[in-house]
Amino acid sequence: MIRFITVLLFLVSLALFYSVYISPEFFPYVGLITLTIPLLLLINGLFFILLLLARRKLAIVPLLAIIIGWKFIGITYQFPKKADDQEGLSVLSYNVALFAYDKNGDWRENNKNVIKWLQENPSDIKCFQEFYQDPTTPSRNTTKLLGNELGYEYSYQIIEGKPRSRSYGMAIFSRYPIINEGKVFDTQRNNGVIFADIKVDKDTIRIYNAHLESMSIESENLNNLDGIKENYRQTLRKLKRGQVTRASQLGILEEHMRNSPYVNILVGDFNDMPYSYTYFNLRKNMKNAFEEAGSGFGFTYNKVLFFLRIDNIFYDEPLIIQQFKTHKEVDYSDHYPISAVFTWVKPLMKPQEINSED
Repeated sequence: MIRFITVLLFLVSLALFYSVYISPEFFPYVGLITLTIPLLLLINGLFFILLLLARRKLAIVPLLAIIIGWKFIGITYQFPKKADDQEGLSVLSYNVALFAYDKNGDWRENNKNVIKWLQENPSDIKCFQEFYQDPTTPSRNTTKLLGNELGYEYSYQIIEGKPRSRSYGMAIFSRYPIINEGKVFDTQRNNGVIFADIKVDKDTIRIYNAHLESMSIESENLNNLDGIKENYRQTLRKLKRGQVTRASQLGILEEHMRNSPYVNILVGDFNDMPYSYTYFNLRKNMKNAFEEAGSGFGFTYNKVLFFLRIDNIFYDEPLIIQQFKTHKEVDYSDHYPISAVFTWVKPLMKPQEINSED
């Protein structure tokens, strides 16, 4: 019986480890199943210890499972690293939740300090998801407060509303010149991907700001466990639909990034865990800032499901990351801001350009 359970656990672990490469478009529930990977790794660890203490050769089976799934440990937890104080290009990503306004311009909660914090934040590039703008009211004219008054150029792509009245969308602010900008796609609701080409001295970097399909679960239902239990069927349907939609959006984004003439940095709210098809597809060709320079678990969600890391910074390998931080002290939104600092060897070239020169 022990041998049977151990082997079965090993086979289930292998199946789940490789399921992250299966698109939810073909198997809609695969994204939900992969959420159990950390639990499986823990169980394998317990089996290994128990079998080792019992001096059973069978202990090699859960040990092998842990070795094969080691990459999942790295994307879950990073041991603290000594931060490099070297200066470079600093990038901030923050889902600001409409700056605590709702779509009618009314306060949802008293979070007036968010604008002040962003004004004082020294990042060279600031990317915002769920950006709110109202040029008719000085305290809500966020492009002016965060852009014009601070000397930042900005690209604001409206998803809903009009430029001369209340609107919301996504924005990229830059201390350096923006020479090109655009929208990869939007859902005409609250999600999408935008980009800006930013001239940094003699180099140009393309910044992608992403807000992939939300799970469309009312935040009130996530504030307590009772709300989650009462709505679990509806929640599962929304989770499944979100997984499928994000897989489709990922294809559009990846094609756009492949055609980029510049080195890419991709930031945003991906609404997906690190054990997802979206995360692992991006991870195949790009580095993840948390994995390379983060510490701890790096959770970015500021609700009852606090164990979620759904905000990320990915970057092309010619860039060298010096620092990564999750700003847990900033709790004005349902997400925490994340930031990274990059350096590079000049001139900055895409990997294929480097290979062609070789």
